[in-house]
Amino acid sequence: MNPQHDLDRIANQESRLVFAQFGTDTAWALGTRLKSLAEARGVSVAILIRLARRDVFSYAMPGSTPANADWVRRKCNTVELLARSSYGAAIAPLRDGQTIAERMALDLRDYAFVGGGFPITLAGSGPIGSVAVSALPHREDHALVVEALAELAGVPLAEVALD
Repeated sequence: MNPQHDLDRIANQESRLVFAQFGTDTAWALGTRLKSLAEARGVSVAILIRLARRDVFSYAMPGSTPANADWVRRKCNTVELLARSSYGAAIAPLRDGQTIAERMALDLRDYAFVGGGFPITLAGSGPIGSVAVSALPHREDHALVVEALAELAGVPLAEVALD
């Protein structure tokens, strides 16, 4: 993994994975698509989708743990505070020798700087919510979310995938 390559790809993802509209029906479609993608891979994840800081889809697949549910909460908090993916925040270069969490004095009990959280963005409005999955290695969590978002947004995955 090349962090700068991933940061460049994440910037592309965040600018392209934008919706004209996104409501609870779209959240349901996204959540069930994430579940289907995880099942197809034979993995169990926890999924959380929030709009305006309100949980609108939450699912813990059999085999996921209560810790995974806590991770998705923390990832969504990070996305909503920073308006960027939790993976992008995790691999962001240090500034003045400090991580984002250190610079902002964030409690790691409430914020997670690992992959798997992504902003839900409306064209012309900006971020309105977040989506997160947890249970895979953090780069794979990120890739799973991006795959589902790309499909829903009508963006070819090859144009936004990390690799």
